[in-house]
Amino acid sequence: MDISKHDYLEKVLESHKMKHVSDFVSKHKTKRDEIKSELQSNYTGKIYVPINSGSYAKHTAINIKFDLDIIVPFKRDAFETLEEMFDSVYDFLYEKYKDKATVRKQKVSIGLEFYPDEDGEVINLDIVPGRELNQDKYLEDKKLNLYVNTLYGVLKEKTYIQTNIQAQIDHITAKENERKKIRLLKAWKHHNRETYKSFLLELLVIKAFDQANIDGNLWEKLKKTMEYIQNNVNQEGFTLKDPGNSGNNVIDTLNTNERQKLSDTMKRIIENIEANDDNIKIYFPINEKFEETDTQRGYGIKTASASVSIPPNNTRFGL
Repeated sequence: MDISKHDYLEKVLESHKMKHVSDFVSKHKTKRDEIKSELQSNYTGKIYVPINSGSYAKHTAINIKFDLDIIVPFKRDAFETLEEMFDSVYDFLYEKYKDKATVRKQKVSIGLEFYPDEDGEVINLDIVPGRELNQDKYLEDKKLNLYVNTLYGVLKEKTYIQTNIQAQIDHITAKENERKKIRLLKAWKHHNRETYKSFLLELLVIKAFDQANIDGNLWEKLKKTMEYIQNNVNQEGFTLKDPGNSGNNVIDTLNTNERQKLSDTMKRIIENIEANDDNIKIYFPINEKFEETDTQRGYGIKTASASVSIPPNNTRFGL
């Protein structure tokens, strides 16, 4: 490589910043605020003020793939059952936006994918209805029960999950070092078409920083984070507690084989980059749309690719 791995990863992070798509983000925010207002108007007396959640609220979003999340906290007596709550929100959103968007039921949320606008851009929002755990206590404890649509979820035996979304947001808010590694692993995930949940990667990074001595420059910190994942994720007794519900062990979303595969993948990434610095471009590519070039003083749309070519799937490293 012509530059150090540290400097290269800084360029990767820069190219994935949300500031490069600020107009697109503004469209999402405008639509998000509209939907929040519509929900509050429709459920007057049954609802607390909806809150923003997801990777954008946690400052871990990257610009190659993102949506905005809305948590809709209902009062305990607003609905008799969580399923009734979920279906009511879905029905309301469907009737309101069926001519403007695809409205679909998901694991714990209702997804809205709006049809392309005049710029050909598609706005995606996830609406997560929740019911307070204890009557009139949400403003104090922030605890919610979410309906789990078992057709899409991993909790086959349960139709609800208790969580505290605000605690999940607070868990990462002040951790800039961790957020950089989370964004890099999310870039790896999306560019290499991995299927790991972003929340899982987020918790793994935070636990690595809590449990291991993560120091050095950006590459050294990322390497040590991946080494922690490699050495621990497949160990018996390893836990990854959800900050929104300590009874929810997020590592259980992976079976034994999937945990071993993640460990092996981290090992291969480290070995291949250490063997040849240029391999870092395969795992952590720069977003070419916003890559700085010698003729640019800022970032903008590139017209030609300057990145390393990625081998076919059957020969790619880390698989």
